[in-house]
Amino acid sequence: MTLSLDIYQTLAVAVVALWVGNILKRRIRLLSQFCIPSPVIGGLLFALVSLVGYMSGWIVCSFDDTMKQVCMVFFFTSVGFQANFKTIRQGGRPLLLLVFLVALIVVIQNVVSIGIARSLGFAGLIGMTSGSIPMVGGHGTAGAFGPLLEEMGVSGATTLTTAAATFGLVAGSLIGGPIGRRLIEKFHLLATAKDETEAIIQESHAEHHDSAYTTAVFQIVVASGIGTIVSYLLSLTGMTFPIYIGGMIVAAVMRNYSEFSHRLSIPIDQISDMGGICLSLFLGIAMVTLRLWELAELALPLLLMLSAQLAVMIAFAYFVVFRVMGRDYDAAVLTSGFCGFGMGATPNAMANMQAICDKYRPSVKAYLLIPIVGSMFSDFINSMIITFFVNII
Repeated sequence: MTLSLDIYQTLAVAVVALWVGNILKRRIRLLSQFCIPSPVIGGLLFALVSLVGYMSGWIVCSFDDTMKQVCMVFFFTSVGFQANFKTIRQGGRPLLLLVFLVALIVVIQNVVSIGIARSLGFAGLIGMTSGSIPMVGGHGTAGAFGPLLEEMGVSGATTLTTAAATFGLVAGSLIGGPIGRRLIEKFHLLATAKDETEAIIQESHAEHHDSAYTTAVFQIVVASGIGTIVSYLLSLTGMTFPIYIGGMIVAAVMRNYSEFSHRLSIPIDQISDMGGICLSLFLGIAMVTLRLWELAELALPLLLMLSAQLAVMIAFAYFVVFRVMGRDYDAAVLTSGFCGFGMGATPNAMANMQAICDKYRPSVKAYLLIPIVGSMFSDFINSMIITFFVNII
């Protein structure tokens, strides 16, 4: 039996999953202790129930996940409002370092997957199905390069890359929080949190009355709407950008116009609150609509390659990203976020960091750098390196 859920029912299921995740996180100390995001807890539980229904032949759920994209765009638009020039100037060198680390992990992921595939007697192109295409690239890049690999002779490449991306989405969400917490606790990093971060956060508390939330919603919606035009103009360059990049750019322009002209009031605190709600809804919908049975159908070689990718990401994040980014509190939060988009998607990175910051304290540096790199650099770098590997193997 197939149960089709419309847009409202899908959103309702996601919200119920969020409630369940929050309840379980409060009652199960281990989940809170290791900073597992609530949407991941409840959403993964629902996805497991769906898996049982599918495998038993009892029921299969289909979803209208239109709101997933809407919530994603609204969330990243809210992030764009955080980007004022004085804050970005403070993070110039870390931004370049983070871009370098993204390029490095993309190369490593492809080398590892191709190496394992060839050691098992398979073609190198099969290894690409578990490399940076589904890992750093996520479902979007998997959908784009899967058909290309099929044209090059890899049967079922789109299914394999999509399944690997699903694995990465779950794994990246599960490891980011625990790694960030481990670093913070082991090295006593709360003492290294910078006062300027707190000061930047506190600037957002100027307006607290109820109408500020109305203003926040209106500004997010307007920036997202105008952002679609910006995204269209960017697409004319022939390059591929995520759908939310236009909204982020417009929001950043509005924020800096407000900073320099003082003619526009931006309720940053309320915008951040609304963005957090949209992030939770996005991740909730993304998790409840996972098709985990695609992982159950993976061949042993792909499972081995994905296990290797997980081990590589844990080691790279813990021993490389944290140290290169400064070995302080911001670096630990960045490391948790890096796990998110290094194996899944930028929203997962933001959810990982949100779980860490909710437990400890905010990190504006991490909240600015991860979405900038995730939206403006990672897909471009990944596509170039993937193209290079596809042409040499």
